[in-house]
Amino acid sequence: MAPLDRRAFLRTTGLAGLALGLAACGDNSASTGGGGGEGGLGSVKLQLSWKKNVEFAGEYFADSKGYFKAAGFSQVELLSGGGSGTSVESGLTTGRCWIGLSAPTITAPAVLQGAPLKIVGATFQKNPFAVVSLSKNPIEDPKALVGKRIGVQDSNELVWNALLKANGIDPASVTRVPFQSDPSMLTSGQLDGYVGFVTSGPVRLKMQGVDAAHLLFADHGLPLVAETFTVTQQTIDTERDKLKAFLTAEIKGWKDAVANPAKSAEMAAKTYGKDLNLDVAEQTEEAKMQNELVVTPDAKANGLFTMTPELIEQNIASLGKAGLAVKAEQLFDLTILDEVYKADPSLKLS
Repeated sequence: MAPLDRRAFLRTTGLAGLALGLAACGDNSASTGGGGGEGGLGSVKLQLSWKKNVEFAGEYFADSKGYFKAAGFSQVELLSGGGSGTSVESGLTTGRCWIGLSAPTITAPAVLQGAPLKIVGATFQKNPFAVVSLSKNPIEDPKALVGKRIGVQDSNELVWNALLKANGIDPASVTRVPFQSDPSMLTSGQLDGYVGFVTSGPVRLKMQGVDAAHLLFADHGLPLVAETFTVTQQTIDTERDKLKAFLTAEIKGWKDAVANPAKSAEMAAKTYGKDLNLDVAEQTEEAKMQNELVVTPDAKANGLFTMTPELIEQNIASLGKAGLAVKAEQLFDLTILDEVYKADPSLKLS
């Protein structure tokens, strides 16, 4: 499996085709598949943002423990991401999927181009992007980036520049090095750090016996959520109860995932992502790391996937630093989750 650090997080290259897909927004052919009985809500397709590793543990629990079926779905098909033609945004506008997991930095450009999409929840309250460095020469403060050699993939240029802008750092003061996620460039001394996911980079280095440090973007001037549940406006307008049923099942799945990192890893490696040759021990460590991004004090208080008005505004401000001038009401609608938790407060973390 390719490391998570190789993810083209800003997969805006697929946005050019959105205009062609907008006309198909009303096509629900990929959304439902019959009704009646226990599966009265039919079958839906969930487009994952990446390949089937532990990052989607909550979805695995919701599927394997029957939460989706209990909510009324005959099936929720998990579509693997990470390849060409798997953009959540284009999938939603063409009807290839009913709901998808994406990120504000990807959905916002689509919305600004006219795609009628909304983010209705966020699995990761903190984006996993970080500058990964070695513990013996750590970069733990943005000012420490000055004079350093940092590996940055082209696909991460936008968010990298936003981090520099958020911290008042002149891009010319940092040497940006072309990077394709090879951690040996760090361990061999070719780099002082690289931009990658905190859930994978430091864990992989640790498994190699190398101690790593990290600077999390979300804690240093660029708070953004990730693995955001994204749907069309039409779904919100015409299938609100169906969407609430889906999110209810997801919450139950993610409560289980948070409580059991080892089982999360086992399902990823041995069942859902068995063709990826995943290492259970490594996936377990990644699950523990991502739990810190999923369960924040606000998530504990308000429920998984929720976003406070303050967090929404912080995301809008961060997007502005990335050159994406979008309004909160254009991009986010958290009212569906509010209704879910109001109807069943027991869904909140205990």
